[in-house]
Amino acid sequence: MAVPELSSVELSSVELFSGGGGLALAMHRAGFAHLLVNELERRACETLLANTSPGRTAGRAAGWPLVPGDVRAVDFAELTGRVDVVAGGVPCQPWSLGGAHRGWEDPRNLWPELFRCVRETRPKAVLAENVRGLLRPSFQPYYSYILRELALPFERRVEGEDWRDHDRRLAKSLDRDRADPAERYDVWCLPVNAADYGVPQIRQRVFVAAFRRDLGLTGWLPPAPTHAESALLADQASGAYWERHGVPFALRTNTQRAAPRPPLRIGAQSKAPLAPWRTVRDAIADLPEPPEPFQDRVEHPDWLHHYGWPGARVYRGHTPNELDRPAKTVKAGVHGVPGGESVLRRDDGSVRYLTVREVARIMTFPDDWWLAGPRGEQMRQLGNAVPVALGEAMAAAVRTALTPAPATAP
Repeated sequence: MAVPELSSVELSSVELFSGGGGLALAMHRAGFAHLLVNELERRACETLLANTSPGRTAGRAAGWPLVPGDVRAVDFAELTGRVDVVAGGVPCQPWSLGGAHRGWEDPRNLWPELFRCVRETRPKAVLAENVRGLLRPSFQPYYSYILRELALPFERRVEGEDWRDHDRRLAKSLDRDRADPAERYDVWCLPVNAADYGVPQIRQRVFVAAFRRDLGLTGWLPPAPTHAESALLADQASGAYWERHGVPFALRTNTQRAAPRPPLRIGAQSKAPLAPWRTVRDAIADLPEPPEPFQDRVEHPDWLHHYGWPGARVYRGHTPNELDRPAKTVKAGVHGVPGGESVLRRDDGSVRYLTVREVARIMTFPDDWWLAGPRGEQMRQLGNAVPVALGEAMAAAVRTALTPAPATAP
C-alpha cells in the first residue's frame, strides 16, 4: 500500500467502515488527509472511487487511498506513528432498533477491529459514531466495556477470555491508573441529535471521542449545539419562516403544538442565540418536483439522482415527513423498501417518496456527490451514513484540539 506524503501542516486520518463517505467527507472538510480509507461493500466502494477521482467536481477529495475489502484483513502496521486520528462509523446493525439486536454476539460487531487499528497505528485521537441503541439498558454493560477498552486498548483481551472477564481486568487497571500515558486514552461519550448541528433530520446518534493522554487534552470540550427546536418554533410563530419560504397563510402548519420558548444559548461565554432547526422545506425548497410519470424513472436533466418513485402511501407505523419539521431518521431499509420511510407530505396533502437527491440533501451531502447502484443501493448508503454536517462539527472540534495555537508575539 502506497502511503501518501503529507505537508507539515496537514493532519492525517485513517477512515474505517467508510460506507458512502459521510464521515470520510466530513473529516476531509475539517482538514484531515486520509492515509487509508477502508470499505467492504462493492457499491459503496464504487461511490468512494467515483467521488475521489480527479475528473469529477467532487475531485476536491481526490487522492483518498481506498483499500477495499474486509477490515479484518487490513494490515495497519506501516502507518504506525503516522496517524493523527482513526475515525469510523462502526456498523450499527448489531445495536440498531431496526436490526436483530444481537449486540456483541453479532459477527458484524466490528469494535474489536477499531481497537486493533488503534493498537497498530497509535493515533493521537479516535472518533467513532454509532446508533443510540448502544445506550439501551440491555447493551449498557457492553458499551461501558467498549469505553474502557478504548481507554486501555493495549491491555488486550487474550484468546478464550470472555469479554466480561476482560472488562473486569480493564476496570481494575483504570482504578490503579498506572498505564503509560502514550498507551492510555481519555474517552468521551457524546449522545447527539443531528438536528442540533444543522442537519435537517431528527437523528439520534452517539459519538465516542478519545485523546491519547500524553497529549494533555483532558480538558477538551465537545462541540456545542448550533441549532435548536425552540428557535424554529419561535421563527415560525413570528411568521419569518413562512415569509422566507413564501408559504401562504392558509398552508401554514399548526405551530402552536408547544409554546415558543426563547432560543437556547450556546453557553455562558456566548450571547449569540442558536439558529432554528433546519426543516425539510429548508433543505429541498429550491429543488423542482421530480419528473413524472414515476413509472418512467426519468432522471431530472439538471439534478443528479432526482427522479420520482411510485407506490408512496401512508399507513399505521409508516407516517410521512412533514415539510416544516426536520425529517425523520433516514434509514437504510424498512417496510421492505430501502429507505422505506422516506415519504413526503406535500402542501396539498398528497404524498410521494422523497428522491435520492432530496434524501442526500437531508443527509447534508453535496449535490455533486454521486451514489453508485440502483435506487435501493443509493438509499441504503445514505441511511447508513454519518450526516456530513454532523460529522464535520465533530471532526472540526477534534482538529482544533490537535492543532497547536499560534505563538503570540512577546
